[in-house]
This record gives sequence, C-alpha cells and structure tokens, in this order.
Amino acid sequence: MRIQAALIAGLIGILPMSSGAETLGDIRRDLASLMDEVASLKAELDPSGAGGVAVSGAGYDRAVAIEAELQRLTGLTEEMDFRIRQVVKDGTNRIGDLEFRICELEPGCDIGNLGNPTALGGGSVPAAPSTPAATRPPQTDRPQLAVGEETDLRRAQEALANGDFRGAADQFTAFRQTYPGSPLEPEVLMGLGAALEGQGDVREAARAYLDAFSGYPDHEVAPAALTKLGASLGALGKVAEACVTLGEVGGRYPDAPAVSDAQAEMARFGCS
Repeated sequence: MRIQAALIAGLIGILPMSSGAETLGDIRRDLASLMDEVASLKAELDPSGAGGVAVSGAGYDRAVAIEAELQRLTGLTEEMDFRIRQVVKDGTNRIGDLEFRICELEPGCDIGNLGNPTALGGGSVPAAPSTPAATRPPQTDRPQLAVGEETDLRRAQEALANGDFRGAADQFTAFRQTYPGSPLEPEVLMGLGAALEGQGDVREAARAYLDAFSGYPDHEVAPAALTKLGASLGALGKVAEACVTLGEVGGRYPDAPAVSDAQAEMARFGCS
C-alpha cells in the first residue's frame, strides 16, 4: 500500500507539469523526470525482492507497462522535434538561397553583406538537445541509406572521373530524383556541378555549387562548394561577385583546405 501511494504521488507530482508544457523541450524534460521515477519504483517493486520489498507481480507489471509507454512517448517527441528542426533548417536555407540569387541580379548588392538568414519562424535554430542516456536512441556514424544509394553515387563519380561528363550529369540528376533528401546530397551536388562544368555549362554548374553551399553550409563540402561557386561567377564575367564570394571562404572556413584554392582563384581574377 505504501508503494502504491508513492506511485500515485509521484505521477500526480509530475504529470501537471507535462500538461502545462509549452515546448517539446519541456515535454521531454518532464518525460525524462517521470522515467526516472518509474525506474526507481520498478526497482522497488521487483518481485525477486532485490529492491528490498517483496510484492506480487501485478504492481511490477504495471510499472513496466508505464515505463514502456513513456519510452514510446519520448520517442515520438524526439521524432517530432527532429522533423520540426529539419523543416526550419530547410526553409531557412531556401530563404538564404533566394536572397543570394536576388542579390546577384540587383546592381550594387554586396553578397558579402548578406550574412546568415534569420531562422524560419524567427530567432535561431537551437542545437539539438541531449537526451537522457536511458532513452537516447542508438547513434550511427551517418544516417541510414536506402539500398543502392552508395552504389549509384559511386557509379556517377566513376563516370565523372572517366571524363563522361554527360553520363555523369545524367546519373547525378537521376540520383537526386530517386533519393530526394539523401544524406549524400552534398556530394551529389558537387559531382553534378563538376559534370556540368565539364560540359561547359558553367551557369548551371554554379547553381549546383550554390545549392551545395546554401543547403549544407556546415557540411565538409561547403568550403569547396563556395570556392567553386566563386570561380564559376568569375568565369561568367561577374568578377566583383566572384571576389566577394571567394573572400568569404577564408572568413567562414579559416581552417579548410579550400582556402588556398580560393586565394589562388582570387589572384587569378585580380581581386584586391
């Protein structure tokens, strides 16, 4: 009876906070706190008596069921949080892309003064929160890929390396259509840009590099994408814009190997 009273008191003490939570972060913290309470209670209710109290299995089974439901709810909140962050990130990147392209078309617009776009919905996108060790989902080195993704990318890259620029461009384009939102998208965009550049389509190559940079500014290919974008702008006769873009490489990614390439391109275009 004492343990059942403790269970009820614990639930009553925590659940009101969940009902009044205003953000997913609040809900997550409440669920984590409740999970701790249930875990402690389950240990106390252990029918083996290891928890120091011998009881019938009914109370223990109930605690296990509650814990399982809490784990399910925690998983749902994490999934919702991830999806919301992805929507905000994608929308913000698209806005930045549009601002960049509009600036290219407007006389006197300084690309270097654009800065980073405000996060969709205002404010900034917070860093992904840390979840309790007991409820943290398994982590992998990279997101799970669909069957054939790496193989298709490798084939396209091989075509590019062999000088089959048209075939490579077709394969990279087909990849994007087959695997929209793939984790390999940054590499695909870089390959597509190189393939288009190899065909002499510098304008479309520049768009591919722009998509790689603006869509994935924190990816390892971003410095090279920005460098390639600047070089493409210079090849299109937009030398002033090229110099500004190339100058951004060192400012944004001071330790990246692409900085030396950007500096070489700036020297080639006579940037001051």
